Amino acid sequence: MKKIIFTLLILLVFKGVNAQYSKDNPKVYGDKAFNNKDYYEAAFYYKRAAEGLSLTLLQAIPYHAGEKTSKKPTKQSDQAYISYQLAESYRLYENYVEAEGWYYKVISANYEKEYPLARLWYGVCLRATQRFDDAIKQLEQFNANYNGDSKYKDIATKEIKNCHFAKDQYQYPLLVEVTKLKEPYASDGSDYSLLQRDGNSYFTSSRFVKDDKKHLNRVYLLDKSKSGVPTVVTFKDPENKKEVEYGTPSFNENGKRMYFTRWYKEGSKTIHAIYYCDKVDNDWSAPKKMNSNVNADGFNSIQPFVTSDGLRMFFSSNKPGGQGGDDIWVAYLNFNGDAVSATNLGSVINTAFDEEAPYYDLPNKKLVYSSKGFVGLGGFDFFESQSTLDKWSEPKNLGYPINSAKDDLYYLSDHDDAKKFYISSDRESDCCLAIFSAENKKYTLSGIVTDCDTHQPLEGVKVSFIDSLTKDTIQRMVVNKTGRYAFDVTDKRPHSLRLERGCYFAKNIPAPASGTMRNDTLYSPDICLQAFTPDKPIVIKNVLYDFNKATLRPASKLVLDTLVIVLKDNPTIKVELAAHTDSIGSNLYNDKLSQARAQACVTYIISKGIESARIYAKGYGKRKPVAPNSLPNGKDNPAGRQLNRRTEFKVLKDLKAPGSNPCK
Repeated sequence: MKKIIFTLLILLVFKGVNAQYSKDNPKVYGDKAFNNKDYYEAAFYYKRAAEGLSLTLLQAIPYHAGEKTSKKPTKQSDQAYISYQLAESYRLYENYVEAEGWYYKVISANYEKEYPLARLWYGVCLRATQRFDDAIKQLEQFNANYNGDSKYKDIATKEIKNCHFAKDQYQYPLLVEVTKLKEPYASDGSDYSLLQRDGNSYFTSSRFVKDDKKHLNRVYLLDKSKSGVPTVVTFKDPENKKEVEYGTPSFNENGKRMYFTRWYKEGSKTIHAIYYCDKVDNDWSAPKKMNSNVNADGFNSIQPFVTSDGLRMFFSSNKPGGQGGDDIWVAYLNFNGDAVSATNLGSVINTAFDEEAPYYDLPNKKLVYSSKGFVGLGGFDFFESQSTLDKWSEPKNLGYPINSAKDDLYYLSDHDDAKKFYISSDRESDCCLAIFSAENKKYTLSGIVTDCDTHQPLEGVKVSFIDSLTKDTIQRMVVNKTGRYAFDVTDKRPHSLRLERGCYFAKNIPAPASGTMRNDTLYSPDICLQAFTPDKPIVIKNVLYDFNKATLRPASKLVLDTLVIVLKDNPTIKVELAAHTDSIGSNLYNDKLSQARAQACVTYIISKGIESARIYAKGYGKRKPVAPNSLPNGKDNPAGRQLNRRTEFKVLKDLKAPGSNPCK
């Protein structure tokens, strides 16, 4: 079970062991606690040993009057061992800030030969404290120099991927606001696994209770009809076990049966299993252990989640038949509420690492659970998978800030607000989970596509909403006669829109990152598409030249840039760029001048990255006037000559499908 405090309160630890410090080596106690996986307690003893070896400054701690400290010669091997074990203890109870410094001490003091994994775990700590570039450097150095078990190189490689993923997530977070819940949910212990039922809240907490000697996990009820003070849900447990703990409750469809995790220690081993009990006259019956379909002897089963119809229970277990570590399983429940079978969800959902805390949204057939096995931000991350015809889609990381560099578990949708949900995370703690509320702040990007000439809504346009960084299409739609498109914007990544329709030039435009919100909808400026007809010239206005020259003016280049954009947005069309003159001068003169001007335009466009095979120059001289060069009375017509001195382009064909009509 994640993030649960088993150790005695520090003052009680001091009271029991200080009398022995004058004659006993705290290293012995540290080793014992470490071997028992009591890493919090191990860190305390190793820290005391480190102080005795002058590895750190002694801190003020309780002591017995008259206690003397014996001084012994310090060995480098002792320093190396204590430094590494202290780092390991901090890391294993996920105090990465403290662990980071002690791993660095091992590395900088040249103890890496004795402890070759120090650099790996140092990199992990750097990742956990969000120093991603430094972590990547250390992890790559570890992979380059380490020659031991390949599984550690695999861990380093995965952590490098985590760092790159995390950098991207922190730079472009989801539009989700995450807030830690205060009292009565928050306490001095771990608080997690929130559940809503009949307007009441149930959650698990290891908060300190009067007369307790330890922080013991219990199920708490926050009754909507009472004062807002959580009360312990008590169970008539007939087994005479000491310090039994309960947590992660879930209910059947009518709320009369509660399923939960029950655990206790036998020697140095902690026994976890899933139990249930029934509500009788407002009291809960004695817990009953679920059968061997769920609880296999010698293995742990934890964190039940019963679907809203009461037919299935998802849970986590390390029992045989899985992919490794804790896996997500599903059990089918009979009319008595016990399991008739249990199935591992398979290698799509589970990995060789740990998967925990399943939540299943029955109406949407959506599984949300936590895993350490996929690329993520670090620790346990939330992943989502859809089930269709008994097949699971590839799990998708829910991203930052839903996930963090620490552990994130126990997802729950809010019963009344579709935009709200709850998670449990230790992102603001070195020891303990806390409950957070999360609210979806996504908005809708909406607009209307029109015809540039008629200014009327344009039906049949395919509009794609694209991630500008990965170039992946996130959503796509074809607009109806209203011309309106609408897409959900869920994160701060840059996005773009691509609009396509036959006989119109496709257009790519950046989506606005912000704007005026109106009824949760962001309205972008309307977008128009320009129609074209194959082989029909389109005049490019304001492409100007000096008299008797083919040199492009700066203003003309700006105009041609718009054609460059059209060609880039429509990468499969081939065009002719033509130049025309008025009637002054001979055919030979005008042919030569118009060809030079057309070529000047083409040369400029090619310089902007357009392939030469897609555009060619053609000078028509004075052969294709579009207006009279002279008036009917024989006088000069300046306006007509101006219209004839023009630059045009026309679509010839679609290179993607030679000979086809690009309008189709």
